[in-house]
Amino acid sequence: MTPAPIAVALDAPDLDTAARWAALVTPYVTTVKVGLELYLRYGPDVVAAVRGASGVQVFLDLKLHDIPATVRGAARAVARLRPSYLTVHAAGGPAMVRAAVEAAPDTAIAAVTVLTSLGEADLAAIGLEGPAPDAVRRLAALAVEAGARALVCSPQEAAAVRAEVGAGVTLITPGVRPAGADVQDQARVATPEQALAAGADLLVIGRPITGAPDPGAAAEGIAAALRRASAGAS
Repeated sequence: MTPAPIAVALDAPDLDTAARWAALVTPYVTTVKVGLELYLRYGPDVVAAVRGASGVQVFLDLKLHDIPATVRGAARAVARLRPSYLTVHAAGGPAMVRAAVEAAPDTAIAAVTVLTSLGEADLAAIGLEGPAPDAVRRLAALAVEAGARALVCSPQEAAAVRAEVGAGVTLITPGVRPAGADVQDQARVATPEQALAAGADLLVIGRPITGAPDPGAAAEGIAAALRRASAGAS
């Protein structure tokens, strides 16, 4: 069985729980995601713990955003952990994105465009010219030109971003919720099937899997639904 293109967000309360969730889901998904809170609490040890013996891809979601020299140093520091993906904020500008790319050549730098928690009113409040799809496209083009090999965008903008940047860039979409799931703090969401149909390559799914009584079974169920959807579309 081929693992589904899902990055399970391991927003766990402790290292043991994160490692247990990772072990349960890795037969069914390609990637596990370590976020800022977990990394700050446990440091590099968390990457080894969730990778385990499976060799699953690790998505290090630190969303670096600082002056280029600082981001270069931070990206170089975590590159030794061999993450498959490392996030930076596209809003940090092309020099900052390029610094991360140069410092971690064996990692796909994933530029975050507009956080999926932000709606149109939020963009206006922080002075980012919208509407959201336009802001996302501008930031995506900037980041790819600076060397980013992946982009993080809402599934609602995936089709427009794909048209903007072409086929060679990995599109990662948070804000993915199975039908009927609580959207929680996400403002721009889609189902896994909708996200893939829009052109996403890697779907970030957290609480619908890790909050389930059996995270492994939840991951297996979503992966099976994606395979059915892909088979129906082909």
